[in-house]
Amino acid sequence: MADEPIDLSTILPADTPFAEIKKRAAPDMGPLGKDEGPPVEQGESQLVLFEGISIRKVFHENEWRFAVVDIIAALTESERPSKYWSDLRAKLVKDEGFTQLSEKIGQLKMQARDGKFYLTDTVTVETALRIIQSIPSRKAEPFKRWLAQVGYERIQEIQDPEIAVKRAILMWQAQGRTSDWIEARLRCVVVRRELTDQWQRGGISGSEYGRLTNIVSKATFDLDTAQHKNLKGLAAKHNLRDHMTDLELVFTMLGEKSTAAIALASQANGFDENAKAARSGGRVAGDARRDLERQLNRSVVSRDNFLETSRTKDPERLSQSGLPLAKPKK
Repeated sequence: MADEPIDLSTILPADTPFAEIKKRAAPDMGPLGKDEGPPVEQGESQLVLFEGISIRKVFHENEWRFAVVDIIAALTESERPSKYWSDLRAKLVKDEGFTQLSEKIGQLKMQARDGKFYLTDTVTVETALRIIQSIPSRKAEPFKRWLAQVGYERIQEIQDPEIAVKRAILMWQAQGRTSDWIEARLRCVVVRRELTDQWQRGGISGSEYGRLTNIVSKATFDLDTAQHKNLKGLAAKHNLRDHMTDLELVFTMLGEKSTAAIALASQANGFDENAKAARSGGRVAGDARRDLERQLNRSVVSRDNFLETSRTKDPERLSQSGLPLAKPKK
């Protein structure tokens, strides 16, 4: 008789809404949250170039909003971008239930080529990405990468506390990461912070953080961090978690969340007691991983990464792939 499928919701911690996860992850996003230059002011407008084509943007309600017809012109090279946009919007409403997204399109006055200001359909970065998905264009992927550079420039944390997370999400989207992967990665940031805070309260300092992390990793994946990076072909400068599959991220979270809970419950203090909690927490994740692997008949641990030179560039495969499951020793 086949094993029953694992319900990961029964072994993972109680869910936290993704909106709350983004707020809690923002302080730990590092350099992605920094931007040089003076903060942008409300109502400021700019012309930015994509492959020689001007695209208008205006800063409104603490976000850059882009002229949709300019995006259409850049992607399609249509001589009538306004007509193209009108037809596309009607098609989206009719065929794809665009009504909810349509509400996110706002009209703002923008200067046209004749020097006059007209009400113009504008969208945020997030809505622009949704529209781009519906436009068949060889320029779509380069445009996403360009948007990742100009979409949040000069917005400071004081204007938008979640700007670091938004930059990270946009960067990951431009790199082809799936929505599930992005959510798992941000949840990993929050769980990691909870664990390191618990370790700090338990008297951990300096290199002990890395040693404890390796204990959790070894019990979760049968690999320490260096071995896991080596398996994926990563260099020392690469962040392992940025190259994990979504399943690897899930089990990383489970191991670290379990470790934090066990350390708290046992009031672990000092390295030895926290190391014991780390082994126990990692074992919870390791047992769950092996259970899932038996049902999938493959390993959760994957050689795949998100490097540009990687042999695997399909983000869907990166979300699912794993090594062939090793046969148990007799």
